Amino acid sequence: MPDQSTPSGKPTTEQSATDQSAAEQSAAEQHRHGAGISRRTLLGTAGATGLALGAAGGAVGYTTAPAQATPLTSVGADRAMFHGKHQPGITEGLQARGHLIAFDLAAGAGRTEAAALLRRWSATAGRLMAGEPTGHDDTDVARDAGPSSLTVTFGFGRSFFTRTGLEKQRPAALDPLPDFSSDQLDKARSDGDLWVQIGADDALVAFHALRAVQKDAGTAARMRWQMNGFNRTPGATSRPMTARNLMGQIDGTGNPKTTDADFDQQIFVPGSGEPAWMANGSYAVVRRIRMLLDDWEKLSVSAQEGVIGRRKSTGAPLSGGTETTAMNLEKADAQGNYVVPINAHARITRPDQNGGAAMLRRPFSYHDGFDPDGTPDAGLLFVCWQADPLRGFVPVQRKLDRGDALSKFIRHEASGLFAVPGGAAEGEYVGQRLLEG
Repeated sequence: MPDQSTPSGKPTTEQSATDQSAAEQSAAEQHRHGAGISRRTLLGTAGATGLALGAAGGAVGYTTAPAQATPLTSVGADRAMFHGKHQPGITEGLQARGHLIAFDLAAGAGRTEAAALLRRWSATAGRLMAGEPTGHDDTDVARDAGPSSLTVTFGFGRSFFTRTGLEKQRPAALDPLPDFSSDQLDKARSDGDLWVQIGADDALVAFHALRAVQKDAGTAARMRWQMNGFNRTPGATSRPMTARNLMGQIDGTGNPKTTDADFDQQIFVPGSGEPAWMANGSYAVVRRIRMLLDDWEKLSVSAQEGVIGRRKSTGAPLSGGTETTAMNLEKADAQGNYVVPINAHARITRPDQNGGAAMLRRPFSYHDGFDPDGTPDAGLLFVCWQADPLRGFVPVQRKLDRGDALSKFIRHEASGLFAVPGGAAEGEYVGQRLLEG
């Protein structure tokens, strides 16, 4: 949760946020904004333009506020591109609202029906991300809004390949994740044939896309599970800031940046990789991580900082400096004790403590009400991206299993692993190289 750029299935800070200056955060925002403004863009926002984020875009982080506070009337003008080398929703900055949905193909549906569905979904996503209506039976939910940084991302679960007779094309990286000691997984809310991630900076725009995707599924697929999340709204802070999670911790200070020399190698499948249809794609690990907030909030601030290894107020490591200062794991106090505890979450999840394992964390917080006894059902919809989950997420989660101080305050309740192919070129649909190859 609070700290890692390495994909721990647990919420982290060290590996979960972008280690970048305010200037870098501003560059990331400019990259995130699309150049086009749709017919639905609000009046008064015509001057708000920017560049669509590409494969070599700016640093990605938890900050969604631009370098200078953006009037909320300009949020609707921001646009991400559907067609490109990679699918949208991976390297863009965090969005204010998100929906994660898994579908199972209907009984009797196979490769032909799946191809028709992905063609429909891709066409709808392209229109909605441009700020246009769906083109058929539009609900008008987002009639008055612009694109609002909407992204729609599609992926395939392990079972999809059996259902479509494409087992020979199933990547080895989709082998089932191992069991972890912190898992209390609900199978009904895990896995799935198909996965869709929707994100936007406006809740109605996000819901509009959710409803359109569901309607487009028609009789070809049925919804298996659906989860709703949120992040800070752009412009809510006066300056760029790393976001906080529901534990109040600054969540993310070491996410890999797109400017890193090895970023593509860590996050995306190479163009010459196997299988060929996954070229320029990535793998998403999805975990619903419940935060045991009642227990967490009983701790003093200093105790919470010891669990994480960072100052709650600033995100700075307990070894000193600012949020972006490198953590000194060897620094000790007068009694000879490490100032960053040996089981601190930030220490355990550091890439240099895990053989360089890295992932790009891009989660949403969630709150699904309260249990009958008043316990909040809240936490993190953890989403992390990597070129190979067996070299990214898995080794870090195994290490967390062996002694992370944060473990007693969280519970993994759902899980999924999905192959997310590269972006669709103009005139193509997502997954076309797999389904028509």
